[in-house]
Amino acid sequence: MPEVVQFTSPGRVELVSCPAEPLREDAVRVRTWYSGVSAGTELTAYRGSNPYLTRSWDADRRLFTDGEPTFGYPVVGWGYSEVGQVVEVGALVQDLAVGDVVHGIWGHRSEAVLPAAALAGRTLPAGVDPVVGVFARVGSIALNGLLAAGTRLGEDVAVFGQGVIGLLATRLAVLSGARVLAVDAQPRRLAAAGELGAHDLVPADVPGGAGAAVRGLTGGGADAAIELSGSTAALHEAIRSVVVTGTVAASGFYQGGADALRLGEEFHHNRVRLVSSQISGAPAELATRWDQPRLVRVFMDQAVRGAVDVASLVTHVVDAADVASVFALLDSGDPAVLQAVLRFDAAGEDLR
Repeated sequence: MPEVVQFTSPGRVELVSCPAEPLREDAVRVRTWYSGVSAGTELTAYRGSNPYLTRSWDADRRLFTDGEPTFGYPVVGWGYSEVGQVVEVGALVQDLAVGDVVHGIWGHRSEAVLPAAALAGRTLPAGVDPVVGVFARVGSIALNGLLAAGTRLGEDVAVFGQGVIGLLATRLAVLSGARVLAVDAQPRRLAAAGELGAHDLVPADVPGGAGAAVRGLTGGGADAAIELSGSTAALHEAIRSVVVTGTVAASGFYQGGADALRLGEEFHHNRVRLVSSQISGAPAELATRWDQPRLVRVFMDQAVRGAVDVASLVTHVVDAADVASVFALLDSGDPAVLQAVLRFDAAGEDLR
């Protein structure tokens, strides 16, 4: 019987059985090999801090209100970084075949029935490590942050937060020709940023603040900053780090209040441009040319060619049945964890 990861209550996550879906004519059945765990969004479900669990999202007005929460526990099927193999094909499907290895979004589950159209352009070439596929979504989030920040050849870009997405943003910014200043509180993550090409490594707790340190290293401020840690204190330092009229892309998922963010200081006096970057859409000025499929396609091209070494970011590969141990580790803030990956029973059972 198929299995799926379920957040049963705050602090409790487990692998449970679920019904098998019937195959539709325009769909394929995919057996999951690997599923990447999000240390940001999914941790909010584990901790109970996600706004959908505490407030009501009005999709028409696009507002959170104080009504009945949008959903409650159990939260089933989260996950957006999957890779697996096609094991069954619907009668109307022409572009996919049994044996194809594909990446996409179908949640932490052992198998899924997906419209073939949802997997268009998402087949991994033969010979590519299938784990590369779990980085498609996080890589596109990093790339979207770069676009929001207006990263350009020859400019100074500060990347705050060197978790997986921050490290990918660092590497992509280097490939774009920027001088990257990587900021993080963990020496191990700063070292990883250096290996990916960051020019300067700035401890988040440097005396005087990371923003001032970036301004000193750049002779007056970075042209742009990308904040990916989800910390409002880091967002404040990112604002402090940029030049007058510089751009800060707020790409983290910020939880709770923002006491550390003081908008009457550098933000106001330096006329800083603060933009939100979220994977549901590309920056407005690029929306006619960039969309989610293009973000994924561009990033995966870099990863498949080896320009972005994603395999080096995988620190933990754990059997899906042991999912509780993964989230306990993430919740503890263990700095050794970068990308954790769930391995399902079918991993490696190649049908080709």
